[in-house]
Amino acid sequence: MTILNVYNNNPLIDGRQSERAMLVRKGVQLLLHDMRHAVLPELPLASGRRADLISLSEKGEIWIIEIKTSIEDFRVDRKWPEYRQHCDRMFFATHKDVPLDIFPEDCGLFLSDGYGAHMIREAPEHRLPPATRKSVTLNFSRAAAQRLMLAEWATGKDFAFSPRGSEGRVETDGSTLVSARPSIAQDADERGEEL
Repeated sequence: MTILNVYNNNPLIDGRQSERAMLVRKGVQLLLHDMRHAVLPELPLASGRRADLISLSEKGEIWIIEIKTSIEDFRVDRKWPEYRQHCDRMFFATHKDVPLDIFPEDCGLFLSDGYGAHMIREAPEHRLPPATRKSVTLNFSRAAAQRLMLAEWATGKDFAFSPRGSEGRVETDGSTLVSARPSIAQDADERGEEL
């Protein structure tokens, strides 16, 4: 059963993960960030499954990381082989209290403590077909852009933009900043265009 927090206003936290899973996730995210990967948690896939973590490397390689916080968590979940249809490399991530020998040898493995992670085993590569790569990359980028917008909105700040009359000025906390970039209206007027 999904646990939802009705008072949560952070669009990046959905309440599905346990505290332990969130710690594992955080450590792996920190490591992947250091490896210069772009990382998204909880990305819905075309198969209807949801990847715990998915990352995109500088070279465009797609990794999926499945988080497991107990032996039982691993044993009851048999959907993870389907994730290979959506990535170039498949990994598991866990913490020190889970025996590492339960995880399949043909998958990579991360060990995380919440403050960082260590790659115990590299995952073998199984390159995606070009059409699938394009689909997953598009899904990744659209989800990332959508989440960024929701995160901006969740701050409660007014990001209103008025093209007419703004003249490149932005007011923040009583002071006015002047932008070097003209407003859309000014730019269009200079080219003689109608808005």
